[in-house]
Amino acid sequence: MPYPVLPTDLALDIQRAGFYPQLVADVMGQQLGDREILSHYVHVETHFSYDDLHRHITVLVLAQGNLLAALHLNDLEDEMEEGPAKASVATEIIPLSKVGSCVLTTGYDNPQNYQPGDPPSEVTLVLSWAGGARMEFVPNLCDDPNCEADHGYLGTRISEDLVLRIAGKADGQEAVNKALAFSRKLRDAILDNAS
Repeated sequence: MPYPVLPTDLALDIQRAGFYPQLVADVMGQQLGDREILSHYVHVETHFSYDDLHRHITVLVLAQGNLLAALHLNDLEDEMEEGPAKASVATEIIPLSKVGSCVLTTGYDNPQNYQPGDPPSEVTLVLSWAGGARMEFVPNLCDDPNCEADHGYLGTRISEDLVLRIAGKADGQEAVNKALAFSRKLRDAILDNAS
């Protein structure tokens, strides 16, 4: 069953990323249905080790109805002994009212030479919507060094944030500019939704 076709600019960005583009586009189409797409950002990360390569793609879409769609696809080849390639895809639809934080950090090379209008050389986008969290536990210690009682554990709940770092030297200046444009549209939509 074919799913809604993505807008050309999003489809092209997914295709250019080159990481299972048909799968990524199809799953995103399933998640968004017929909603109008207002803005998007596609980010690929590649990690190397001595004997393997691991790739991860994140697609963020700001959609009609004050929704943020997040798709993450990982290849699982480094976790397999042998056999055909495998990938896992996780998607989440987040109402903008649930986005608790949208932090944008911009970095500049040679700030002493900055001129008005110079683009940043890197962008870090951090989003928190408390859709998931992780718990960290540490032993609950006693002040008595001779105490042998079990005092249990202390737990800390840490909201899972989405962190994307886009650097011009690694990803190209166009990727930095696109991330900056997406983050501005997303922040404007969050603020409009809050009022």
